[in-house]
Amino acid sequence: MPHDDPDHPHALLPPDPALRVKALETILTRKGLIDPAALDEIIDTYQNKIGPQNGAQVVARAWHDPEFRAALLQDATVAVTDLGYFGRQGEHMVVVENTPDLHNMVVCTLCSCYPWPLLGIPPAWYKSDAYRARVVREPRKVLAEFGVTLPEKTAVRVWDSTAEVRYLVIPMQPEGSKNLDLDALAALVTRDSMIGTGLAQEPS
Repeated sequence: MPHDDPDHPHALLPPDPALRVKALETILTRKGLIDPAALDEIIDTYQNKIGPQNGAQVVARAWHDPEFRAALLQDATVAVTDLGYFGRQGEHMVVVENTPDLHNMVVCTLCSCYPWPLLGIPPAWYKSDAYRARVVREPRKVLAEFGVTLPEKTAVRVWDSTAEVRYLVIPMQPEGSKNLDLDALAALVTRDSMIGTGLAQEPS
């Protein structure tokens, strides 16, 4: 995926937290309190079996079904739970919608709160100090670094995820995609577009 490049400015994490996590994992493993294989299985599940494809299905359905879209905007937690997307890190969901007049972005300024059941594990850049600090102060500059340039008339709103509330962005539906089925629509939805740092792909 774009921006998973370790040299990208929002992918740089301070080395100390990573070392502390590894040290803690080593200690807990030696004490027999955790099983590294079980941790690997959890990470694999969220990264490869859940991942952004769940969120893409939600967005595709919102584009395709006006009634579902209205229900999603009214109470996202109920709407996504009805589709079977619920669990740890996804207990309280809020969905926001991009329009020609408003572009939404999501950040967690304190740590890395993120809707795991819908988007999987957060990318490294989402957890970086650079992204968390700058997206609030200069969102348009951050968007430009992700390759997104918005019209001047489009306002940018940044939403701060917390332990209580997590956000999912419905990107604008691309031109020429109205007659596509759900699977084809979902293929246009990127992880970054559901965070607000990207746009949905144009149909080929």
